[in-house]
Amino acid sequence: MSLEERINADIKSAMLAKEKRKLDALRAVKSAILLLKTNGSATPISEAEEIACLQKLVKQRKESAQLFKEQNRMDLYEEESFQQSVIEAYLPEQMSQEEIKSALQQIIEQTGASSMKDMGKVMGTAQKAFAGRADNKLVSTMVKELLG
Repeated sequence: MSLEERINADIKSAMLAKEKRKLDALRAVKSAILLLKTNGSATPISEAEEIACLQKLVKQRKESAQLFKEQNRMDLYEEESFQQSVIEAYLPEQMSQEEIKSALQQIIEQTGASSMKDMGKVMGTAQKAFAGRADNKLVSTMVKELLG
């Protein structure tokens, strides 16, 4: 079952269960996917593009939630956090820090990276290898740590 089909099925079940908050989050995901599909190209969107879209939505929710928390708007903070958790359920399982670190060490060995000058090479390979299973900010921090 594709991501879009899963979202549609979950929208129907959220409607039947009268889960308004979950329904709002699912509709936002569906809207983002539809926008991605109608970007003008005739090629269908890949799973990697769908994952990237979901990651973007999660990142937006995290940033918004952080702002609301700083401004003491706990009602909006809770809503953004809830939507973030609903969207994250559709992402692949995230790698642990230990898994990321060991995979990065292998990538550094494969690419022959030895200094910060090679960070771009390592990050490019890592982004392809992790494909939505690791936060790029965390990966970047770990690469700097390993190469520094």
